[in-house]
Amino acid sequence: MAWYVHHHGRGHIGRLLAIAPHLDADIICFSSLPRPDGLPDNCEWAHLERDDAVEPGASPAERDPSAGGLLHWAPLLHDGHRRRLTAIAAAIDRRPVTAFVVDVSAEVTLFSRLLGIPPVLITQPGQRDDDTHLLAFRAAAAIIAPWPEELLRPRHLGAFPQVEYVGGISRFDGRTAPSDDRSGVLVLSGAGGTTVAAEALDAAVAATHGQSWSAVGPLGGGVWSADPWEQLGRADVVVAWAGQNSVADLAAAGSRAVIIPQGRPFGEQDATADALERAGLAVVERGWPAADRWHDVLGRARALRPEWSRWRTSGAAARAARAIEDVANTRWA
Repeated sequence: MAWYVHHHGRGHIGRLLAIAPHLDADIICFSSLPRPDGLPDNCEWAHLERDDAVEPGASPAERDPSAGGLLHWAPLLHDGHRRRLTAIAAAIDRRPVTAFVVDVSAEVTLFSRLLGIPPVLITQPGQRDDDTHLLAFRAAAAIIAPWPEELLRPRHLGAFPQVEYVGGISRFDGRTAPSDDRSGVLVLSGAGGTTVAAEALDAAVAATHGQSWSAVGPLGGGVWSADPWEQLGRADVVVAWAGQNSVADLAAAGSRAVIIPQGRPFGEQDATADALERAGLAVVERGWPAADRWHDVLGRARALRPEWSRWRTSGAAARAARAIEDVANTRWA
């Protein structure tokens, strides 16, 4: 089996780490990220060159990377782009695979299909009805949507019967909450970037006298943690973005949350935040609140009784693994 891990943020690699232990197969993982800690024993890591590095001559963004709107990113005459696809093809030629999980890339999905390997595309929320996405969806043998269909069903996915809505995939699924006695506010900022400045967090802390604040991630000088389960379990309120892994982790921990969606391509986090707000699972703010609003925002979060079971994190990674294995075990002849 093969698996492509996109380099942006930590969500894509988090899904690999959650799903791979449920797969009874050896997996060769392709990514331009460094090999992660805690990589399961059934995974081999193959490092790829970046396809967005500036090389002599024009930058990749000036080399018709969309092929006139047909693709998302395939810059012309770019050494890194050519070498990463060459490395994928060479590795698969040496060790044939029967399924290729792609999280995420329309180009790698199409490349896998052109190599004759059935792709399993992990998709994300948002408005992904452009020609490139639709082409990748059509080429995929299966499409995994890591959220609950009952709460979020993008219209464009309705055209594809091979979609599997598996629920939110969290690495913490099955763990016992570390504490019933929760207090304080935890800011959980992801690695995918934010427009929130440290000064805005400082103002919120100053305006909420008597409240204890802590941070995990880059915002506010927080230390990045590969496993923030203890911090999640101790916090009375968690302030987080609307990334898929963050939301699934909040669901697994049963957290009361303030969700502040960040700008992402195709409105990914806005779509997720809309679903959470409709379901009453979190307080949603469309931007970092002014300092004098935080007392009210935190009060509304503490009043929540979120039914996080509706996000279907329990067993989601195992359901995704079964969908992948169904493709890998299919006889196409």
